[in-house]
Amino acid sequence: MSTQTRIPSLDLSGPVEALWPELMGAVEKVLRSAHYIMGPEVAAFEEEAARFLGARHAVSCNSGTDALVLALRAAGIGPGDEVITTPFTFFATPEAISNVGARPVFVDIDPDTFNLDPRLVDAAVTPRTRAILPVHLFGRPCDMAGVLGAAARHGLKVVEDCAQAFGARYHGKAAGTLGHAGCFSFFPTKNLSGFGDGGLLATDDEGLAQTARMLRVHGSRRKYHNEAVGCNSRLDELQAALLRVKLPRVEAWNEARLQAARTYQELLEGEDRLVPPGIGDGHVFNQYTVRVRGRVPDRDRVRSRLEEEGIGAMVYYPVPCHRLKVYGQSHAGVACPEAERAATEVLSLPLWPGIDRETQAQVASTLRRIVREG
Repeated sequence: MSTQTRIPSLDLSGPVEALWPELMGAVEKVLRSAHYIMGPEVAAFEEEAARFLGARHAVSCNSGTDALVLALRAAGIGPGDEVITTPFTFFATPEAISNVGARPVFVDIDPDTFNLDPRLVDAAVTPRTRAILPVHLFGRPCDMAGVLGAAARHGLKVVEDCAQAFGARYHGKAAGTLGHAGCFSFFPTKNLSGFGDGGLLATDDEGLAQTARMLRVHGSRRKYHNEAVGCNSRLDELQAALLRVKLPRVEAWNEARLQAARTYQELLEGEDRLVPPGIGDGHVFNQYTVRVRGRVPDRDRVRSRLEEEGIGAMVYYPVPCHRLKVYGQSHAGVACPEAERAATEVLSLPLWPGIDRETQAQVASTLRRIVREG
């Protein structure tokens, strides 16, 4: 094992140190208020997030997963329905579909973007299809023109999974505001990161927003007057207050992520066995993910060697969702070759808004050497 200073896959300490007085001030304000659930901080955060995104409504909840569930339920998706989505995503995406009683239908990805390929959607539509759930993976917006076109042809709802894409833009419009609803996560690794779990649903649909607000508090608009079986999914005041401190900085942090991605592009240029991600298309680089070409096990060897030399690198995701045990019987025979190939090749390099060029140069030079060792 190398004795060099370890480079983590993600360093969350910088923004916390830089914003410490404001963060502590926000915490103290909430603690002294003695109002900890669904109070003024939550209301203010929802208003500010809606303004940032350019959406009419923002409905906070306790996780990005719950945001997906609430959006699907509020859109009328339920038992017997089918929802088209990507197999190359975190399990929470199809899990939300399953949790409302619907069936996820996996459509393969575009190998250049890792996102759902809208050219394949038409062939997957059946009489039971009710919605498309694209994912803006790694912070890169999906081809929403293609997705929305397919949805329009078949009369389908569109719910965007924007867990990794807060602040990303598609043709000038915020990801999460292009379909019927957009769902965000504030898990600590996200572009707008909280200090625990948190989520948000954005929409221009008044009825969908009101239904989601009802469902997140046990299916009630007025306390003790329950209209539906809902859930307990509320963003607490402390998280809302802390997110309000961070929200005005997210654009600058996203720009820093983009600059770091450009630095990696420069440092890795000409390495034939490494395929870099695209830079454009409003990408906000929640991860900087390359493909390691070569023998199928080679990516894992490269990752292990990086770890031995003190460099953290992550694999998102080693098993496409249609190959997971939970869907083994219900989706037997489903083939998504591009997603399956990506799962053997992707490697996400260390990246965060404050990463410096020296650190990136160390990552890149070590990676190039390991790849060349074969």
